[in-house]
Amino acid sequence: MKVLVTGATGFIGKKLCQVLLDEGHEVVVLSRRASIDSASDAKRSQGIQTFVWNPEASSPPVEAWNGVEAVIHLAGEPVAASRWTEEQKRRIRDSRVKGTRNLVDGMKKLSVRPKVLVCGSAVGYYGNRGDQQLEESSEAGRGFLSDVCVEWEREAEQARSFGVRVAPVRIGVVLDEGGGALDKMLLPFKLGLGGRLGDGRQWFPWIHLDDIVGIIRHALLNEQVTGPINGVAPESVTNAEFTKQLAAALHRPTFFPVPEFALKIVMGEMADVVLNSMRVLPKVALATGYKFKHARLRPALESLFK
Repeated sequence: MKVLVTGATGFIGKKLCQVLLDEGHEVVVLSRRASIDSASDAKRSQGIQTFVWNPEASSPPVEAWNGVEAVIHLAGEPVAASRWTEEQKRRIRDSRVKGTRNLVDGMKKLSVRPKVLVCGSAVGYYGNRGDQQLEESSEAGRGFLSDVCVEWEREAEQARSFGVRVAPVRIGVVLDEGGGALDKMLLPFKLGLGGRLGDGRQWFPWIHLDDIVGIIRHALLNEQVTGPINGVAPESVTNAEFTKQLAAALHRPTFFPVPEFALKIVMGEMADVVLNSMRVLPKVALATGYKFKHARLRPALESLFK
């Protein structure tokens, strides 16, 4: 299969592209840069082509679509890259909403269209929901991230009107030692300075990198997956439990809880990312036959720190 991928330079995208290549698929990458890394020529020989695309400015170049059978759209400004100024919030929104709109517009103009669009989304869709169990059919929450996710998915769903199967993946906190949220958490924990965030009772929707790549691949290949699919592990834990398990996996204490007011002083509105409670369940993934490699938190963490 020939698969077009955006967001290939992110740590999810890199792993995903390698899995697709290992399985014998061809990969077409849309990137803001002319090459996705210093080894771009070698990667082209392995089955990757790279085309330059500015997501907010226009549809992808027509030549990038040649022979493409499926699309995986992961591109977007990192949510936790910097404090949420009004300008940064605009970048987060526009990179997702305008980028997806331009991507779908490009698909619509084709005479032969891809069969499926797997689009990134986030568990932020659900907002701060306390102890409520959240499945794909649960309504959207309130707040900046919820609003962005609703608009993001709405743009992706437009592809359904011209016969494309659409599967937004609502991605949780992805665990990998080499990137993402866990990478930022590790130093204070390794120094014995880690601790729960706020009161620690908020639910923490986590997933191992292997499984978010697996769920994206599952959504790509399994025609039963249509509509949103939650990209989270089946074991729900609170932030306090996650903190405890992470410290245990690193053989470190957890002495320094961070109070909510301090997080809000340091992070501003972005503190919602770590303080909101979302007890998200992977109902669609399980119902459509996805088998988790890392269903429980402690073994998942230990697999990263071998």
